[in-house]
Amino acid sequence: MLSLLKIRNLALVDELVWEPCPGFLGITGETGAGKSVIMGGISLALGERADKGMIRSGETQCSIEAAFRLPDPQAVNAALEEAGVPACEDGELLIRRVITPTGNRQFINNSPVTLSLLKSIGSGLVDMHQPDSHRSLTSQERQMVLLDAFAEDAPLLSRYRECYRTLLDARTAYRTLLESERANEREIDFLQHQVEEIESAAFTAEEVAGLEERWQRARNAGRLRDAALPMLQGLDGDEDAVIARLHRIIRGAHDLQRLDAAAATWLEPLDSALAELRDVAASLQDYADGLDADPAATAALEERVAALDTLKRKYGADFDAIQAHLQECREKLAGISNREERLAELQAAQDEAEQAVHKAGRALSAARAKAAPQLEKDFLAHAAQLGFRQSLFTVQLQPAEPGPQGMDEIELLFGPNPGEPLKPLRLIASSGELARVMLALKSALARQDDTPLLVFDEIDANVGGEIARAVGMKMRELGQEHQVIAITHFPQVAALADHHYLISKATRDGRTTSGLQEVQDKARIAELVRMLGSHGKEAEAHAKTLLKA
Repeated sequence: MLSLLKIRNLALVDELVWEPCPGFLGITGETGAGKSVIMGGISLALGERADKGMIRSGETQCSIEAAFRLPDPQAVNAALEEAGVPACEDGELLIRRVITPTGNRQFINNSPVTLSLLKSIGSGLVDMHQPDSHRSLTSQERQMVLLDAFAEDAPLLSRYRECYRTLLDARTAYRTLLESERANEREIDFLQHQVEEIESAAFTAEEVAGLEERWQRARNAGRLRDAALPMLQGLDGDEDAVIARLHRIIRGAHDLQRLDAAAATWLEPLDSALAELRDVAASLQDYADGLDADPAATAALEERVAALDTLKRKYGADFDAIQAHLQECREKLAGISNREERLAELQAAQDEAEQAVHKAGRALSAARAKAAPQLEKDFLAHAAQLGFRQSLFTVQLQPAEPGPQGMDEIELLFGPNPGEPLKPLRLIASSGELARVMLALKSALARQDDTPLLVFDEIDANVGGEIARAVGMKMRELGQEHQVIAITHFPQVAALADHHYLISKATRDGRTTSGLQEVQDKARIAELVRMLGSHGKEAEAHAKTLLKA
């Protein structure tokens, strides 16, 4: 229930502190006194959008605070904890909103929250009914929600929706793969071309290593040979070459050794140098011999280099990158080649999901069909008390394709007067009749509806005095299961309230302000007299009679 409402600087209200009682609460007051501010404050606390025009003239901001005592805060706490907001302490939920010209802020349990979270939490706290809001009854979706609430089939509905979501996912997966067939065919051709191009080139890591150097050597063989031969000639070409001259130096060293043993220290490095120079000369000879220009071999090398460059340009900067791309293409082809197998798997999953949906849907439909006659009976009992003494009411269920709400289509048919055919609620033009239909449904659902607070804003409009009293009686009955707040202009309704609050307008220091206070005893009688539009002892006696009745 709503245990506290504080409003500051909202429209005509400078400061209002209200601690509502349980049960059926009636709010009355003259037109323009500010009753709509109460509704506005509750709406803002529930997450309705606000604008700076709501701020009281001359003030910089307005604020709304609301406290709710929840008998079972488990569901609310779960939603709060998921959003990182502190849970309710001792079942008390605290809401605060601050509205400024530049923006709005909202808090739950003193923690800042988004407006969407506040609205989500608020939707489960209060059920608000304003003039023409009962037009929502003409929505088949809303009608199904009411029937499900009456049938208490939440577990069946939850199971069905779980199966339905699985079915939608299975259909999407199957359709996505099926519709990609043409794209797959083009992709297969493209992948196969890439694999064939890389595989047909048949490069190996050994061949690629030094391929560029071998080609450069082959194409420049003449120039390289012209440079190598003079080097070879200078090393070991004639008696004046380096090796021949070093050989003569070594012979001289041997002669010197025979005369002086100390000369032996020079022989080893000289012999080593000679051996190395002979190795260099042999290597140069092999190099020069291998430089014989073979145009065919050179052309072949050039073709291989060009082929490798082409693969690099298309598939990777080096041999390893090309091989990685080849492997990726092979894996994609393998995946696509298994497409038929994958389609069969997805089709099987879709068939299984459809069977689960139909099974869950049949169970849900059976629960609805079982509950519908009892809802009709309960509704007619309450409707009779609201002036529809010979009305007809039918819950019409028709099979339908699986959808988010099940495998049924619903239409609530109502005939307010004898001899008239039943009509869908959406064809009822009278807002007064629709308001009473809504109240009859709410009364039938009083036990199943777990919304703690019901707010009725002048839903007794457009009805007569006798019917208004019947409407008040129904709200009084609802007050036994819920906290009910009713803003009314009918004394017959206000007299039935467990607690009667008067909102009034006053001028103080040149400013108009609205205030709310509970009226009891003589003050309540005076307010009922005012609402009766009369005065004197007869009006007072009438007001007392309303209260006693």
